[in-house]
Amino acid sequence: MYKKYAVYLSVSLLVTPLVSVAVEYAVPLVSPMQLTLTQLPHSCSAMPTRLDASAQALLSDFYTRQQFAQAWSSPARLEALLPQLEQLADDGLNPADYQLERLRGFVQPAAEAINDDCRDIFISHVYLQALQHLQRGRLQQAKVEPFWQAAAAPDELVSVSENVSRLAVIGLSDLPQIFSQVRPALPQYQALRSAYAQLRQQPLPVWQTVASGPLLRPDMSDARVPALTQRLFDEGYLSSISRDNSQLFGPEQVEALKRFQQSHALQADGVMGAGTLAALNVSPQARREQLRVNLERFRWLGHNLQDTAVLINIAAAQLTVYQAGTPVWQTRTQVGRPDRPTPLLKSQISRVTLNPTWSVPPTIFREDKLPEIRRDQAFLSQHDLQIFDREGTQLDAGQVDWNNPGYVQLRQRAGPKNPLGQVALRFANPFSVYLHDTPSQPLFNKAPRAFSSGCVRVEQALHLSEQLMTTAERERAATLLASGNTHEFRLSSPMPLLMSYWTAEVDSAGQVHYVSDIYQHDAALLAALDSATL
Repeated sequence: MYKKYAVYLSVSLLVTPLVSVAVEYAVPLVSPMQLTLTQLPHSCSAMPTRLDASAQALLSDFYTRQQFAQAWSSPARLEALLPQLEQLADDGLNPADYQLERLRGFVQPAAEAINDDCRDIFISHVYLQALQHLQRGRLQQAKVEPFWQAAAAPDELVSVSENVSRLAVIGLSDLPQIFSQVRPALPQYQALRSAYAQLRQQPLPVWQTVASGPLLRPDMSDARVPALTQRLFDEGYLSSISRDNSQLFGPEQVEALKRFQQSHALQADGVMGAGTLAALNVSPQARREQLRVNLERFRWLGHNLQDTAVLINIAAAQLTVYQAGTPVWQTRTQVGRPDRPTPLLKSQISRVTLNPTWSVPPTIFREDKLPEIRRDQAFLSQHDLQIFDREGTQLDAGQVDWNNPGYVQLRQRAGPKNPLGQVALRFANPFSVYLHDTPSQPLFNKAPRAFSSGCVRVEQALHLSEQLMTTAERERAATLLASGNTHEFRLSSPMPLLMSYWTAEVDSAGQVHYVSDIYQHDAALLAALDSATL
């Protein structure tokens, strides 16, 4: 305390001679609040010792807009902040992480002894972080789940901080309204938040686990049927159960299991296999935490999704087209296998290739194609594959030492055997992935649909490409497609693309739907949320 005011006094003493010599030069006075802010966190022992540069910049901008006046001198304002922090629990955020108990102590008659400016800055830090976490996510997405996007311009990064501090200053006069305003307006977020709030306020149910065993098909008898019947009843998929402990897997249980499978993005065939059994045996606690994890993902989604865009949920293998903030079309996709995952990214679809050829990526060449060629070189002609060297010169298969091929490029001509089908949609990314048509249409009826080597196969890909084109471009594309030749052109208006990942959402009827965590991201995100500090 003494040191801080000593600095302030020193500044004043240094300025005094200048004023007497040249009064015309106005020397700005540095307020105690300014001095405290410039020396954080050392000037305030109450502040977190790991106060990073972005948090300090946010505080500085906030108080600059406040003209360095205290924001929380009114006890009523602090009292109004407390219930807003308590309600963060419905957003899957832990109110205790926002120093709730300590803030409650500040409004008590025997409040903690702390310098008024430091107390004010501490409360503002909590307030700003809560708003920022609600608006953009508790964690930085790229540090938890790999996410690629083009580097943001410096002014874009600054605008994020400025937007939070601007809203924070405005919100001081109506704290409930500002918390509501920064909370993502995405329907997915609002619906999931309501479902999570309802679940967390109820005692956790107890679900009976179902033992492992062979496939259980309709009309089979199995000792596990009573446990399965009880499990389906407990979660509401079966309206009533018989107490005779029958081991027959009858029509009522089959239909109930199909409903369970549909709400968990599984093949709704009424057969209890390994995937269905695993989903049945997920604990109520784990399911509730799954909602909390996905609330964080929807906070990320809220500031990444543009009003007009193509959105892909990789986990669900589903694509949605948005126009002016409204979903206008949806289709199924096939995404990368767990060993070759589809990357999470933000880009723009800028080019369309009609009747595409397929240049085999190095990994697929090395791991998939080369072993087949070594077994039988007829594999090349059977799959219409051509061979090119580094200069683009076509080679005969006999010119290549397939035990040590060096650099060669395999290319498959356009046609019915081509894995890209009739159209490919291209966008900037460092992974060499794109959206495309596919001859593997029956796989769209499977669930989950993780079959590709990283690219996204799109059901009705031609229809998707037409939605990205102007009328003139559609007419031109139809002519080029009919020629059978490969053509590529740039879209006059590139379409924003967001390839994201979430494993739970709520439908229009309020029913929660779960998706298989195909890339095992949920556990890492949950651990990061639980270990994060303010």
